[in-house]
Amino acid sequence: MNEPPAHRADDGVVVTPLTEPAGGLPPVTTRPEELEKVVDAFARGTGPVAADAERASGYRYGQATYLVQLKRAGAGIALVDPVALPDLSALADAIGDAEYVLHAASQDLPGLNEHGLVPARVFDTELAARLLGFERVGLAAVVAETLGLGLAKEHSAVDWSTRPLPEDWLRYAALDVEVLVEVRDVLEERLADAGKADWAAQEFEAVRTAPPPAPRVDPWRRTSGMHVLRNPRQVAVVRALWEARDATARARDISPGRVLPDRAIVAAARAMPRTAGQLVALPEFAGKGTRRRAGYWQRAIDDARALPDGQLPTVRGPRTDGPPAPRLWADRDPAAARRLKGARELVAAFAERHSVPVENLLQPDALRRLCWKPPEPTDPDSVAEFLRDRRAREWQIGLLATPLAETLAGIR
Repeated sequence: MNEPPAHRADDGVVVTPLTEPAGGLPPVTTRPEELEKVVDAFARGTGPVAADAERASGYRYGQATYLVQLKRAGAGIALVDPVALPDLSALADAIGDAEYVLHAASQDLPGLNEHGLVPARVFDTELAARLLGFERVGLAAVVAETLGLGLAKEHSAVDWSTRPLPEDWLRYAALDVEVLVEVRDVLEERLADAGKADWAAQEFEAVRTAPPPAPRVDPWRRTSGMHVLRNPRQVAVVRALWEARDATARARDISPGRVLPDRAIVAAARAMPRTAGQLVALPEFAGKGTRRRAGYWQRAIDDARALPDGQLPTVRGPRTDGPPAPRLWADRDPAAARRLKGARELVAAFAERHSVPVENLLQPDALRRLCWKPPEPTDPDSVAEFLRDRRAREWQIGLLATPLAETLAGIR
């Protein structure tokens, strides 16, 4: 087969398309006896393990993993079906304490952990690229920048719960781990040259050990477009429809947005229909499937309409333990607004100096909380402790604690 010609990417980097794994496309591992062979191969393999996982976001309810891809020197690539083989702890034992190399590890680690793949060490190529100041940090862009190879991304948003998986999807999945260790090696060298190897090590460990996110308070408030609603009764309709949709989506194992789009929920809340006939007259409820369940949706609306005033949700949402939105600071606490402006300018200057994105230099929420209510006294030690309590890494604290303390103490 002739190799595809090299071409120039959007940023001017000349790339050679990567179209086939060097060792060929392996079959999907779906049976216990096949997994035993994979386990044996990875036990005999050496070095880091490239890892990736595919979900069915936008198609299925939740974030379940539907394909696991792994590659190790001496073992080759393995494509494992975690639906057929949910317990991969034997494979984890075979890998032992070897480093896992992932791109955007925070996305894949929860799913891998659910199946028993719990790394002892992690190298995150996306985080490394961010610390190095790459303009684009998607996998394809990083592979092009480091190795001059091109990865096609046309299957990144497909329904990975499909069975059997098409061969071209599997090829795409295999290529995601084909050169990941090579990318890691280039990035490791660049991090060392930039004096950021220790920064990266701290970031990787923070990702590996991050606790699961706390459950959202009032998750229905994330319904897109509901900011236009100004009436608590309308907000109650959003809540009722969101909860009815969520129950249906969970029962059917389908993405909530495919059951009922957010725009339909907001349209119903604005119109406040009194009958199913009025509901399906809305353009957003004109679809065949939506019309078929019109009675179900109308009952949720009716329940919200019947709520006593004292049980209606607030328009703005419940109070949180965090500071208000920064746009409100100038009116509520002018000194805090001045502190935030000065601190943001300071962090932005440090980010530019070190070629690191602002959000990777310091978590924005930590900075806002620090500026809204600084510790007393506002000195480097108290600022360092404040940031440490919010999971800031030591390299971030070392860079920013003293200048932040000086900036905040100087603003009244």
